[in-house]
Amino acid sequence: MKQLLNTLYVTSEDAYLSLKNDNVVVQQGESLLGRIPLRSLESIMCFSYKGASPGLMGKCAEFGVGLSFFSPQGRYYCSILGEKNRNVLLRREQFRFADDENEALTFAQSFIVGKIYNCRWVLERTKRDHALRVNSERIAGQSEKLRQALLNVRDCSSIDELRGVEGLAAKDYFFTFDDLILRNKDDFFFQERSRRPPLDRMNALLSFIYALLTSDCVAALQGVGLDPYVGFLHADRPGRASLALDLVEEFRPAIADRFALTLVNTGKIKPAQFEIRENGGVFLTEGGRKSVLAAWQKRKQETLTHPFFNEKMQWGLIPYAQALLLSRAIRGDLDAYPPFMWK
Repeated sequence: MKQLLNTLYVTSEDAYLSLKNDNVVVQQGESLLGRIPLRSLESIMCFSYKGASPGLMGKCAEFGVGLSFFSPQGRYYCSILGEKNRNVLLRREQFRFADDENEALTFAQSFIVGKIYNCRWVLERTKRDHALRVNSERIAGQSEKLRQALLNVRDCSSIDELRGVEGLAAKDYFFTFDDLILRNKDDFFFQERSRRPPLDRMNALLSFIYALLTSDCVAALQGVGLDPYVGFLHADRPGRASLALDLVEEFRPAIADRFALTLVNTGKIKPAQFEIRENGGVFLTEGGRKSVLAAWQKRKQETLTHPFFNEKMQWGLIPYAQALLLSRAIRGDLDAYPPFMWK
């Protein structure tokens, strides 16, 4: 259980939420985990399969407190919304900003600043931790290009120009990505990013993990009342969760790429857990997907100190914390959206 700003996160999968004297009571079996005044909260995000009492649901609707339910793994189920809930106004603001390129550009720049910063930090961490095993000179050169790209982001005057800067930065980052693979180089290698279909094991692994991360971002955005299909950087398309893809950008290097590299460099994923199809596409087998999913859930339980909140939290809560900050920025409670910048 953790409270950030006015949002309560209940992450114990067997916790039960109830109401007593206008307080949210969180219990785990016979143990009392916490008691929080309902009027002090704006929203509750519950990741427990036991859920909440009808009395608490009704009082949340009455007080205008958003109550959202997720599976313990982060899949979004539903939300309890009352008449006083401000999600309609929040979404109207989101749609206005998305239709105004100048406003959309400000949010998009934040996403890309977070992405490029985290890309650079992934390279710097590898150069620092494995100096004798990698091409440090090449990594340092690409890191310097990313540093310059960060400066270029600030000067962008349009979404298209920003996309151009992001595209070049991604190429500079992936140019040295193969250097970050430290073992099984004959089976796990990286030449360039390929997606539909992925053409090697590393790309197949990245694509699968990106899909998991996108799903988490969709759930997080729905939980705070934002529409995951209306974005600022990614254009609207039927069935495309554009805002979730916006949010994913800053998480790719620090969360997804590092996780993929850890699986390969520690030998937790094997070459035999991939299959090559007739069209040349490479995909994880069913057993491979199960192994990645199990490791993914374990990874999300690990903790870090959030750079904005300056509090320890699980990696799995990062998308939810950033979605909360994004909703605050759209609503006007924050001057700007602070991207997740891994330290």
